[in-house]
Amino acid sequence: MNAAPEDAHASGEPAESRMPPPGASGDAGASGRPVSATVTQLSLDELRAEAMQWGRKPRAFGTWYVTEHMVRAMRAYGWTIVVGALGQPILYLLGLAVGLAALIDAPISQNGVEVSYLVFVAPALLMTAAISVASEEFSYPVIAGFKWRRYFYGFSATGLSPGQIAGGVVTGASARIVVVVLAYYLFLWLFQAVPDPATGWLTIPIGLLAGLAFGIPYMAYSASITDDKGQVALVQRFIFMPMFLFSGTFYPLATLPLWLQWIGWVSPLWHATELGRIATYGMPADPFAIVIHVGYLLVLSVGGYMIGRRVFQRRLGA
Repeated sequence: MNAAPEDAHASGEPAESRMPPPGASGDAGASGRPVSATVTQLSLDELRAEAMQWGRKPRAFGTWYVTEHMVRAMRAYGWTIVVGALGQPILYLLGLAVGLAALIDAPISQNGVEVSYLVFVAPALLMTAAISVASEEFSYPVIAGFKWRRYFYGFSATGLSPGQIAGGVVTGASARIVVVVLAYYLFLWLFQAVPDPATGWLTIPIGLLAGLAFGIPYMAYSASITDDKGQVALVQRFIFMPMFLFSGTFYPLATLPLWLQWIGWVSPLWHATELGRIATYGMPADPFAIVIHVGYLLVLSVGGYMIGRRVFQRRLGA
């Protein structure tokens, strides 16, 4: 008697059962005659298709869900973001415009153009701020997602792929970088450190690209860390600081000895700073050099993301 329903269920075909409608008493309806209702039970294939339909939305917008989480998590240190975005440019610009720049009367000459010291150093400070934010957002928050708070594993347990999780981390960090770079540019403009605002605003997307060119490879490295032994501190001391000091930030790179100039050549800070100086005061540059600067930053960003995505896939077991 029970063989037929079991065979129908096993074959993936919908099974039918008969049950009284609501309000029926026993086997008789209001008229006293038996009333029956047919309820269709979905097959396994149909249930699977329905589950996939519900899962398409998080799969389609997974990167933005992770971005939302990363941005919301920034509220825990929101005042740090605000103070850093507003206080850092004020302190640097006051120190340079009122302090150091007042002692340096001679203009800075580079590529045949002479500008004041403040105008020369301003683009480098903006790019440094973007890279500094990237070093914060792509280090400990990434390690926390795998090791301490392990929320990346929670994301992976849903319909999100490792690539979407990595993309959400990048997009969330980009949001903070844009805020900081925009605030920095406004202060540069107020301090009259942008002689050509018509193209000077390009320092905002250049700063974002600089932050990503440094931060995304850093994300790939942070995602590979399984045991924190001070690796982040080593990156700050032996990569970030030498890059900040020897990438033509405070003086033209050509004034350094040749054996130190290579630090600037491989540094995303120098390439971004050169682009910023071209945008803010029209520093002469060969078009091929501009292509090299932009291409180098893009290679670091895209290459770092590809490596980072593979590390996320390996760590999340996908």
